[in-house]
Amino acid sequence: MSKGKKILLWSSVAYVLINIVLIIAFGFGHKNNEFQIQNEFKLIDWVHLGVFSINRAVLYLFISAVLTVVTMIWIARRMQQRPNKVQTAVEVVFSLMRDNITRGNMSDAMARKWFPFLGALFLFIEFNNMIGYIPLPTNTEETFNVFGAHIPDFALYAATANISVPLALAIVVFILFNWEGVRAQGPVGYVKSLIPSGVHGFMAVFVGVLEVISTIMRLLSLTIRLFANILAGHLIILFMAGGLAVILGLSFLGWFTLPIGVAIYLFELGLVATLQAFIFATLTAIYLGGAVTHH
Repeated sequence: MSKGKKILLWSSVAYVLINIVLIIAFGFGHKNNEFQIQNEFKLIDWVHLGVFSINRAVLYLFISAVLTVVTMIWIARRMQQRPNKVQTAVEVVFSLMRDNITRGNMSDAMARKWFPFLGALFLFIEFNNMIGYIPLPTNTEETFNVFGAHIPDFALYAATANISVPLALAIVVFILFNWEGVRAQGPVGYVKSLIPSGVHGFMAVFVGVLEVISTIMRLLSLTIRLFANILAGHLIILFMAGGLAVILGLSFLGWFTLPIGVAIYLFELGLVATLQAFIFATLTAIYLGGAVTHH
């Protein structure tokens, strides 16, 4: 038997034995019908002001907006001839936004015009996603006592895991790229540009309808891609970090799902948070660049 197979065999045996020990120690328990995992994403208004009510999603949006503005202004005012590590990292992000997101999908003239918007959009979504993986005391349904003060429990939450936030961003993008297309080509010219060149007659009408539907569907594409990826990541982390063990009433299960939860947490934090911001900003640049092109 090879060394790799021996390691696999003994690992399997150890896994089974530890399972048996934990089952004996903790038992199977009972299914927990009180814990509802969807409540972890439930929004409870802290300040009731109708449509201007404040809840933890608003708090996360505010923090992300402040981070986007303050960090960039702070760094811009401290640029050095010999960059330190922070400035080097910012310059890498700047190059990514300028060359890959903006210039790669539109003309230089358009890139100069739309770079501030696309850069701010990328950073805002990036900060939203990143702070969503930092435990903050925002779970007001559960509290802990500190010298008589009831402090909300620490929880993972992302504003972009609430569909209203990606939808609002998608609506802004949808209005902007259509407005840019109409401004550059006129209403009739913009509609005509949706039809590929060489298509005439009845097929032009048919394809035109499909292209209009496709353009409208960009709202769903932008919204669901960001929302679903962030929400799914948080759900999996929550399940693996102990939520599944609580729901099933199997205490021992948490010992084995926790390492998986940590691995997924690092993967989401290290890749998915930035990747989803990059995709949203890149698609926005593509839509803006495509809106001014003929056919």
